[in-house]
Amino acid sequence: MPTPGFAIENRVFDPAETLPRPELEALQLERLRALVERVATVHFYREHFRLHDITRRSIRSLDDIRRLPFTTKEDLRRHQPLGFLAVPRRDVARIHGSSGTTGRPTFVAYTAQDLKTWSGLCARFLVAGGLRPEHTVQIAFGYGLFTGGFGLHYGVERVGAAIIPAASGNTRRQLDIIHDLAPEVLVCTPSYALTIADGARDLGMDPRSLPLRFGHFGGEPWTEDMRREIEEQLDILAFNNYGLSEIIGPGVSGECAARNGMHLQEDHFLVECIDPETLEPVPEGEPGELVITTLTREAVPMIRYRTRDIARLYREPCPCGRNTTRMGRVAGRSDDMLIIRGVNVFPSQIEEALLRVEGTTPHYLIEVDRPGTLDQVTVKVEIRAEMFSDRMDRMQALRERIAREIHAVAGIRAEVDLVEPRRIERFAGKAKRVLDKRALSDS
Repeated sequence: MPTPGFAIENRVFDPAETLPRPELEALQLERLRALVERVATVHFYREHFRLHDITRRSIRSLDDIRRLPFTTKEDLRRHQPLGFLAVPRRDVARIHGSSGTTGRPTFVAYTAQDLKTWSGLCARFLVAGGLRPEHTVQIAFGYGLFTGGFGLHYGVERVGAAIIPAASGNTRRQLDIIHDLAPEVLVCTPSYALTIADGARDLGMDPRSLPLRFGHFGGEPWTEDMRREIEEQLDILAFNNYGLSEIIGPGVSGECAARNGMHLQEDHFLVECIDPETLEPVPEGEPGELVITTLTREAVPMIRYRTRDIARLYREPCPCGRNTTRMGRVAGRSDDMLIIRGVNVFPSQIEEALLRVEGTTPHYLIEVDRPGTLDQVTVKVEIRAEMFSDRMDRMQALRERIAREIHAVAGIRAEVDLVEPRRIERFAGKAKRVLDKRALSDS
């Protein structure tokens, strides 16, 4: 039975997860020094190190990380395809690529040791989130260049559980597989988990009757309200994890049995949280942009990679026994943030507001336009079929409740367009939540 305060039994895959803090920081410093020496073969870093007299011996504490340069996705693009490669090409065992959702995809390489490290990192959060060797896992992530499918696949193998590599899409087939093979664990994006629940209802099935017990979801920002929605609709425990292709893929952090933030794998990553405008550290617990240095990656090590992901970091002890820093949910990306009449808005704030109103669903589209001189926001939101009414006053009252919640959470005024179920496009991968027409209006 789980300890009070834990969603499940508290389990640890790798003893390194519970290193005492002084030992962990000593290991980080040792690995940071080795990294500085290793990336001296990469032109982008070598030039900066030469100009600023940075060597392995000049790194005396973890605070010296701030002497090192930031790396951005644009830097990677300028040095495509593999300009950041730190090992001979003959040592490359795998090449993956980013999803390309924010522009041209970037390619990243892995050595055989990188792949072993990656599988172990994914195994950590999978075990922390209930996976056991006797389980069967259905992976409904895309395979191919995208890191999600393969990262989770090899993490599950490392634990010793069985895998159904269903890949993404074809919801009817996903449900047939769930019915026939009875997997206990589902891996996909959180929005696709709800699509599977919708698909079950379309087939006359109660999604809560499916054999699934656990879900491991990532690949897009999602809220606590959406977690509750997924758990209610599928009758499972849902766990959050975080990663990105440029760093290693999934496995950078993940939730434990306490589900109170995602534990960063700090023996492999040095993580900072900065103000994206000033580039200075933010106070602990305040939202900022995550900046990640890969301490052990061999093929394409990254120094101070600006993820553009906005989250909070927490360092207080966790009852699970891990001593690592935890990160909160990703609120959004600094480059995805909408500025509406001077107010900063993340799509996740709209989602949070919608799920506060009974009868709405997590399927929505934010349309931003500027028909005149002022920004105008329309939120199209699906509502449950039973909420539709031929009484205009009831529908207007529902629109007003949603608009009030959006204003309370996000601080903006928005028009609300109620649409019938399944009118918003579904995505097997990352959901597209924003249609910004202002650029078209300004051109």
